[in-house]
Amino acid sequence: MPQLGDPLQPQPSSDDSYLDLLVETLEGLDESVRGQFLRQFFRTVAQIDVTEEQSNEYWVRILRRRGDLADSQGRKISLKTAMMDVLSAANLLRVPVLIEYDELKKLQVNAATDALTGLHNRRLFDEYFEKEMNRAKRYGQQLAIVILDLHKLKEVNDRHGHLQGDQVLQIAAATLRRTLRNSDFAFRIGGDEFAVLLPQTDIEQAVTLCRRVRSQYESELAPLELEIGVTLDFGVAVHPQDGDQKSALMGLADKRLYELKHSGRAPSRVIPLEPQTAREREPQPMREPAPAPAAAPVPPPPPRSVPPPAPGPSVVPPPVQHGEHRKWERVSLAGTKAHAILTEGSQKTAKVIDLSYGGVALQFDRAEDLPAQFNAVLHVPILPPVRVVLRKVHTVRMDGGRTRVGCSFVS
Repeated sequence: MPQLGDPLQPQPSSDDSYLDLLVETLEGLDESVRGQFLRQFFRTVAQIDVTEEQSNEYWVRILRRRGDLADSQGRKISLKTAMMDVLSAANLLRVPVLIEYDELKKLQVNAATDALTGLHNRRLFDEYFEKEMNRAKRYGQQLAIVILDLHKLKEVNDRHGHLQGDQVLQIAAATLRRTLRNSDFAFRIGGDEFAVLLPQTDIEQAVTLCRRVRSQYESELAPLELEIGVTLDFGVAVHPQDGDQKSALMGLADKRLYELKHSGRAPSRVIPLEPQTAREREPQPMREPAPAPAAAPVPPPPPRSVPPPAPGPSVVPPPVQHGEHRKWERVSLAGTKAHAILTEGSQKTAKVIDLSYGGVALQFDRAEDLPAQFNAVLHVPILPPVRVVLRKVHTVRMDGGRTRVGCSFVS
């Protein structure tokens, strides 16, 4: 008998009660008699015509599917829901009269979604991986696979409880959804493991995106005031450079994840960019994210020594004349469609040559009338359009009459 405070269970409909009674009745019938009845039953309720032997086989599969769904959902599943699922998978239904459309869609979503985070689950990851790999091979494109896991999630569960640990997982999932492009796919593939598929993405773009996700995630965690430095570690592999088989790419991404987890630092060859969500309407200026809470702080790399430019036209800029040395290496955007659009006056467009935390290098055909400080919108790979304020720092004449203008970001 239900006790006070027990969750209320939905009452079965008259159709559900009838079908439950039907299950009990058919259990006691001879197989041949049961087959005769079921053949007529399927013909009446689903407008399909199968043999008596096939009717018995489908009935067994329907009952088994009903049990599997009940186990995965943690609640009772109606027989008509399982029946619809089995008969649809067998391509037998032409007129689906067994189940409401909304109920069917809910079933399909639940079967492909991780209940805690709302991301796609491991089953859908395997399916999407094969689909995107085939697409990349067919069109000669790159495909990046990223494996991420939550650093120190177990310590959060032990110290703050599993409810807090669940919240940490949910914030990670929400960060991925906000940061990825519409063409990217995020999955929860294990307890504290996530996977991301990035079509048409190279290794530098993928690592840049991962560092941006990690920085954004740490910012989202700050209000929880956890005593443990939780962060996202990641490993990246890219088709076709790192392999053309799922097992090879997954193995390499896992290896790089392990190396990062035990090194306490992210790859130095690609700088992190500003955390920015792909769905924001108005881009925001870039800014340096808070450092990741690693076990041992890692100092920034020493500044590079750049020789002075040779006489005559040169594409090598002189050292940036700021009050401090350069902290981050540049990311070259040569060969990409990266560009900047000035938002004032003539709406001038410039090519983006390279990018770093401190600023950006632009290439103009004519830069004589460029003001000392101006507004622009940057269009670079992975990031959505980013609105920035730039201050002109130095100018270098290039071959062909073009001009390289080094700019710093204005906070």
